[in-house]
Amino acid sequence: MSPESMYETAEKSERALLVGIELPRDEWPLEASLSELESLVATAGAETVGSATQRLDRPHQRSLVGKGKVLEVAQLASALSADVVVFDCELTPTQQSNLEHEIKGVKIIDRTALILDIFALHATTREGRLQVALAQNQYLLPRLRGMWAHLAGHRMGGGVGSRFGEGESQLEVDRRMVRKRIDALTAELAKVETERATQRKSRATSGVFRLALAGYTNAGKSTLLNCLTNADTLTYDQLFTTLDSTTRRLELPDGREMTITDTVGFIQKLPHSLVESFKSTLDEVREADLILHVVDAASPHCEVHIAAVQEVLAEVGAQAVPQLLVLNKVDLLSLAEQEDLRTRYPEAVLFSALKAGGTEELYAAITRSADAASELLRVLVPFDKGALVQLAHEKTTILSEEYREDGTLLELRVAKELAGRFKPYLL
Repeated sequence: MSPESMYETAEKSERALLVGIELPRDEWPLEASLSELESLVATAGAETVGSATQRLDRPHQRSLVGKGKVLEVAQLASALSADVVVFDCELTPTQQSNLEHEIKGVKIIDRTALILDIFALHATTREGRLQVALAQNQYLLPRLRGMWAHLAGHRMGGGVGSRFGEGESQLEVDRRMVRKRIDALTAELAKVETERATQRKSRATSGVFRLALAGYTNAGKSTLLNCLTNADTLTYDQLFTTLDSTTRRLELPDGREMTITDTVGFIQKLPHSLVESFKSTLDEVREADLILHVVDAASPHCEVHIAAVQEVLAEVGAQAVPQLLVLNKVDLLSLAEQEDLRTRYPEAVLFSALKAGGTEELYAAITRSADAASELLRVLVPFDKGALVQLAHEKTTILSEEYREDGTLLELRVAKELAGRFKPYLL
């Protein structure tokens, strides 16, 4: 086939122009925020072709950025043949409408819409899809005055920011229909949450120690889960590859068994609607016995990432759960940098999930936490209390077992909530 007769069949990536603002009280550097936004754009399948920034005392009520900057963005989008302009801050419906009027021929979306779009791309389970759809509809509701018609796929086509409404193609969506959809999603999600709550209650009464992984997105939680449990959870060098919680069995070197659950990653400026929608998934973190807070130690912004995760943990009521800081990806750091981390975070575990470095130290730290949450008992259970011996086998860690004339002698480690069942037979 001659070159002249060949045709390009690969789908062309959308071209994105990023817009960010710097405010006096911002703790997150603008350059870092835009870098993260670029990663989000790449995860959504688009290519960043340029950026525009503005330093402001406060956001402009009408269009977020100043009138001159809006004109500059419009000209830049045209010059770079951009398909979509992504604002790093969440836009109000009025700002969205005004910007669409001033910057013609391209989609205008904000960071929140982009994150929702990525969640729609990565949601695989029924619960995950319900949670994303609910967050999307809650976000869409105040923006229905014709301004988000492109999200239905008619005016501007598909691509980044268009995976709203689970692929619905209708252009005219009124508030009553969206509210009805929100009510239906909320009711359906409530049923799923009831099932999940039953599973959590079963695990809570099992006497098995429960670990939960939490951390900034792409910190390596899924890789750590695979490393500790030989699981086959998919891992990618992308943001938000894990949305649905995954629970695996973990056996410590001393033979003790526990569960470990991977959860959705957090991020700066995480949309509140997503936190609300994913409350049932994040309950796995709130009800855990120990949170492994996984941090990308090689990131220059790891301190900001830690603060962002703590903020979300507080928002979901998990701030009181014991935490173990796991500084991951230390294989990317020099020995001097690793020693600096040990000085700054003396209680943390330095770890490399990719190379399984620091596994023994991590196991030891988990063991200490599990010991603190349990009691070591030596009991003599009468033979007519066989159900209690069975309970010990099912829900405790038995260190030794001996049959005597007057009963079964057990030395066991038992969760504090079950210890009362055995204490009448203490030796």
